[in-house]
Amino acid sequence: MLRRLIGFALVGWLAAASPAGAAGPLANWAAIIVAGDWRAHDGKPSKVFDNARRDLTTAFVRAGFSPDNIRQFSVHDAKAGLDGPAKSTPANIVDGLDAVTRKATGGCLIYFTSHGAPEGVVVGDDVWPPSLMAELVDNTCGKRPTVVIISACFSGVFVPTVGGPDRMVLTAARRDRASFGCGQEDRYTYFDTCILSELPGAHDFAALGAAAQACVARREKELGDSPPSQPQMDIGAILRPDLPLYAFNRPLAASLAPLSRGSPAP
Repeated sequence: MLRRLIGFALVGWLAAASPAGAAGPLANWAAIIVAGDWRAHDGKPSKVFDNARRDLTTAFVRAGFSPDNIRQFSVHDAKAGLDGPAKSTPANIVDGLDAVTRKATGGCLIYFTSHGAPEGVVVGDDVWPPSLMAELVDNTCGKRPTVVIISACFSGVFVPTVGGPDRMVLTAARRDRASFGCGQEDRYTYFDTCILSELPGAHDFAALGAAAQACVARREKELGDSPPSQPQMDIGAILRPDLPLYAFNRPLAASLAPLSRGSPAP
């Protein structure tokens, strides 16, 4: 009997996780994932942001996004055509989000991973200020449910300007704090590591944000990094009660966890 229950859970998870079965609440969301730089904090080449951009795309597809509704952007790994990420330029990002929101009419996910400054987030040779990010969201996502995630130093500066009643803003740091993990040898930043590690077990974006905050705090304490970055999360009053409706697909481990504890199958 246990074997049959595990089999049913496996078949259900595979159907939900496959593109063909991506009919969940996030399947019609538009998403962009932007790697804004190709350098480590010391200026030497690093794949830390492109590693995150690539693996976050895979993770969000597994969580229920349609791969056809995600656009990727990269400073270093840009490719011509539709087979790879486009160049991370303001014009490309604006055009890309505009195009995908016209196609996918649900909510919006906007994820930037890069270096940051008190003035904004680095995108190529530019620094995007909060005002430009707010304009981007206003002109493409409008009043749709929208999640904006900024993985960068000082990224809390985006919360007051980009936030709104239909939006969730999650940032890697307070507006006056650096974040960690963008060295030449790092695979991901601390914050991106925590998003990737916590996403499979999170129910929705609110749960993911809280789990990522706790994960970053633990990691910084374990590695002795100070002062703590203190990732910020702001959820608008209209979106907050609806976020549980936009649930992530449950991964195999989560689906089978109750069975391993001897409790009934979900």
